[in-house]
Amino acid sequence: MVSRGIQKDIVIQFEGVAFSYGSIAVLENVHFHIHRGEFIALVGPNGAGKSTVLKLLLGLEKPNTGRIHVLGMDPEDARARIGYIPQHADLDPSFPISVWEVVRMGRLRGLQRFRPEDKEAIARALAQVEVEDLASRSFSALSGGQRRRVLVARALAAEPEILVMDEPTTNMDAESETRLYKTLGNLKGNTTILIVTHDTEFVSALTDRVLCVGKRSTDGKAHALVQHRTVQVPESPLDLYGGQVAKVLHEETLPEDSCCIEVRSGVEGKV
Repeated sequence: MVSRGIQKDIVIQFEGVAFSYGSIAVLENVHFHIHRGEFIALVGPNGAGKSTVLKLLLGLEKPNTGRIHVLGMDPEDARARIGYIPQHADLDPSFPISVWEVVRMGRLRGLQRFRPEDKEAIARALAQVEVEDLASRSFSALSGGQRRRVLVARALAAEPEILVMDEPTTNMDAESETRLYKTLGNLKGNTTILIVTHDTEFVSALTDRVLCVGKRSTDGKAHALVQHRTVQVPESPLDLYGGQVAKVLHEETLPEDSCCIEVRSGVEGKV
C-alpha cells in the first residue's frame, strides 16, 4: 500500500515562464517544479529551447513573464549552490594543469584562503567519480571520457545542492559512462540532478520524470514544456546510460503540478 509522506522541498520552480530573443519567441507558459533529491531529464531536439531553460535556471537570462525560484531565491543568487557541467569543456586541454588542480577550481571562492576542508572536499570528489588515481596526471593526457569525469568531480568539489549536466556523456566511452551513472546513482536522493539531452526516446533508468521541450505552443510560435513518465527497458545496451535505460512515454503526459514523489513503506519512490 502506498502512503503519502511529507514531500521534499521544491528546489526549482518555473511558473508561467515565457522568453524570447528579441522578436523570436522561444518558450511560452512553462510550468514545472523539481523536488530536492529528484533525478530529472530535460529532453528535446536541437533548437527546441533546452539551452534557454538552462540559462534561465542559472540566472544568465531573465524571463519576459513569469517567475523562477531556485532554492527559494532568484536564480542568479542561487548560482553558487549549483554545480554545472557544460556540454563542451571550458578548459584548454593543452594548458599544463593537473587533474587535482582542475578539481580544486571547484573550491575557489573569491579571495578566500585554501582550507583543510577544501582539500578533503577535493579528495571526496575525486573518489566519487573514481579518478583519484589520476590526480597527479596532466589533464591534457586524459581521454575524452576521463576529462568529462574530472569536470564532474570539479562540480562535486563545490558540494552543490543541484547538479546540472548538459549532454553528460559527450565523448565518453562505455566504461566512463557506466562509472558516471554509478556516481549519479549514489548522489540521487540527496543531490538534485538535472540532465539535459537531445535523446528524446531513452533516458537513464535513474530518471524520475522527463521534462520535454519542443512541442509548439497553441499559436505555433514558441515552445511549450510537457512532462512524461518513463518505463525501464529490461534488456538495455551496456553502452547506453550505463546499461540501465528507460523509455520515455511521450503518449503519457503528466499534469503540470505532478512531482511523482510518494513514500512507500518509508522509502521514496516513483509513482
